[in-house]
Amino acid sequence: MTKAAVCTIGDEILIGQIVDTNSSAIASALEAAGVRVTRMVSISDKRDDIIGSLRKLLSENDIVITTGGLGPTKDDITKDALAELSGSTRYIENAEQKEIVCEILHSRGLDILDNNLAQAMVPETARVILNRLGTAPIMVFRIGESVLYSLPGVPHEALGALPEVIEDIKAGFPLSHILHRTVMTFGMAESALSKLLEPWEDALPEDMHLAYLPSMLTGVRLRLSLYGSGAEGESERLENELTKLKGLLGDMMYSEQDDTLENALGKLLLRLGKTVSAAESCTGGEIAHLFTSVSGSSAYFLGSVTSYAVSVKEKVLGVPSEVIEKHGVVSAEVAEAMAIGVRKLLGSDFSVATTGLSGPSGDGINPVGTVWIAVDGPLGPRSRRFNYHNDRKRNIERFSSAALNFLRLYIISAL
Repeated sequence: MTKAAVCTIGDEILIGQIVDTNSSAIASALEAAGVRVTRMVSISDKRDDIIGSLRKLLSENDIVITTGGLGPTKDDITKDALAELSGSTRYIENAEQKEIVCEILHSRGLDILDNNLAQAMVPETARVILNRLGTAPIMVFRIGESVLYSLPGVPHEALGALPEVIEDIKAGFPLSHILHRTVMTFGMAESALSKLLEPWEDALPEDMHLAYLPSMLTGVRLRLSLYGSGAEGESERLENELTKLKGLLGDMMYSEQDDTLENALGKLLLRLGKTVSAAESCTGGEIAHLFTSVSGSSAYFLGSVTSYAVSVKEKVLGVPSEVIEKHGVVSAEVAEAMAIGVRKLLGSDFSVATTGLSGPSGDGINPVGTVWIAVDGPLGPRSRRFNYHNDRKRNIERFSSAALNFLRLYIISAL
């Protein structure tokens, strides 16, 4: 299988001055083309670092793609380092890139300086792919058995040249058939999920791999990959293993594509023709925000009541004052009364409610990070206590995600 590494060059990335968006886009394009990406690295602008790092990457991969370090200023030394790495002893002018340089500078009303024209000079060992969006050409070097593509660091230039680079790779390398399937899960931590799936995962064929991609807000995304040759039946083999995986996951699985809880829940409600409402205390409207972030959610989300004050819980949602006095605001009884109240108030088929302590201060009874989530619907009210250990903002986000998933499971059980 053809292997590739992606390398960004520049101190500005290493010190966090800019965010590297090039690498992920390049890696995605390579995977889609049938090239397996083995490494993504960032290195400094120092000549020895560039040469040493690239030499190692080239020894381990068939393809290396770099971005950055090709500007007109003195600190951009990538081209000189690549000349040394490839054994070049002189530079030659690329007339077509020089013409593009002049056109770009004229269009911007800028003078054409020597350092601008120098960008059209390339090592004699380089093959050029024209950069039509900027002044530095894409340089292609054959170094040993491997090929190195040097792209500019400016994102719109690098990504603008990427299709032509991919076509060049397709013409020069044998490509594999890479298949991916994604499953979204919620409700079990990555470590526990790994334990559950361990026997099945250990029995996977050698050309299949399962990746765990955890998120506190969307759960654990599982990606099952098959790195094959394109032979007949590979897709069927992958689907067979995916079926086994789904059987092990059960209701923890909420989507078979890269998705969010709010989007998957919306699809479920639309399919059933049902509606939902929310009563929020500690989440402060975050659940409503998640629902309404999905286009078309007005078809199933009727609205919400942000009942932050006790008086709103009592007067708007109809939570009995004696329930609050007896059990406290952060309790199953209050959460269930809120869910019942908002469902009745707005006339929805289902409802979800939250009451808890997002922090940093508590109530002297429950620990900070405690939330009671309740749902109501045709099966009657149900509630559950959750506890998280994050800062206020993250607790609110996690409370809201847990509430959406609790609602999803309730709706499934009501089918």
